[in-house]
Amino acid sequence: MDKAKKGLNTICTHTGSLKDKEFKGAVSPLYMSSSYAFEDVDKKRYPRYFNTPNQEALGKKIAALEHAEAALIFGSGMAAISTSLMAFLKSGDHVVLQRELYGGTSNLISEEFERFGIAYTFAEGMQISDFEKEIRPNTKVIYIETPSNPLLAITDLRGIAQIAQEHGIISMIDNTFASPVNQNPIDFGIDIVIHSATKYMGGHSDICAGAVAASTAYIERIFGLAKNLGGSLSDYTVWLLERSIKTMGIRVKVQNENAQKMAEYLYTHKDVKAVYYPGLPSHPGHNLAKSQMKGFGGMLSFELIETLDASRFQKTLQLIKASMSLAGIESTVLSPSKTSHALLSEEERKQQGINDGLIRFSLGIEELDDLITDIEQALEQVRNKKQIANL
Repeated sequence: MDKAKKGLNTICTHTGSLKDKEFKGAVSPLYMSSSYAFEDVDKKRYPRYFNTPNQEALGKKIAALEHAEAALIFGSGMAAISTSLMAFLKSGDHVVLQRELYGGTSNLISEEFERFGIAYTFAEGMQISDFEKEIRPNTKVIYIETPSNPLLAITDLRGIAQIAQEHGIISMIDNTFASPVNQNPIDFGIDIVIHSATKYMGGHSDICAGAVAASTAYIERIFGLAKNLGGSLSDYTVWLLERSIKTMGIRVKVQNENAQKMAEYLYTHKDVKAVYYPGLPSHPGHNLAKSQMKGFGGMLSFELIETLDASRFQKTLQLIKASMSLAGIESTVLSPSKTSHALLSEEERKQQGINDGLIRFSLGIEELDDLITDIEQALEQVRNKKQIANL
């Protein structure tokens, strides 16, 4: 069956699976060996070379999900990001980046690129013209993230791909927040798609991994550096990740639905000052998101009114966990200023619009009414404590 004719959940379940030829088991066998024969074999396999049976098989699944020719699996999302960028950049080169990025990516750029002699510029807006005016003769890469972490800004995929092609530049995207379920940037002309597979691909808050999908030629170039940096993933975690991806389509669909309804609930709440979610018509990127996303995702951010303590609110939640990371089947909240963007300076956070009261909300698969009940009880406790403090 041609992969182009397979549906999402069929790809998640079957593509890239290994056959248990000896015992006919229903799931992929796990090959734990770190040492393989080198004589009379089709290829010399070695874990650091990203080509063990489980690594190769999972790469095929992720490539199919992202409509790419090939993919590599890494030990973390940052390993995938850093290796992909450095594979196409050298001393004297320049990269244009979106201003609103995951804090770890911004920190990588600001702390490491200067000592490698790589120049960089952050676009000061979200319009295509804001990116294009920063392009220089030595610009080699444009790097974006949409929806962005944590304010869910939307970048025009087709527009970025077009200016990159016009200037002979490689376009890269962090597609983590959307997941392959909701967005396939390669369909819009983006060259390289990167994921923190820890998030929606893993989906159960028990895996740390990264992934890159692109053309075979670009993946070979990334592999050329990756094998030297050594950021491969253990086969046991590869096997767990393949297991998790099988349910990604089902999980993300429920998370999409919960996030949309939660955003609508919070948007009209008297104790909420602002809600950031591309599924809301009030979101500045709503129409663009509709044109390039199949679903608006399971992530949103919001701010309580100034008189309510955001930190105390998170501590008072009982069902929703105040926890690091995102995209698990359980709902979680966190303060980006203390976690995902803590490595940035206060000034850098302000430039991205991230204040100390911002709360990032990762919707899980629980019943929405239970989540709303938890929010209401937490808000009531925070209100009561405020009233007692004012007596």
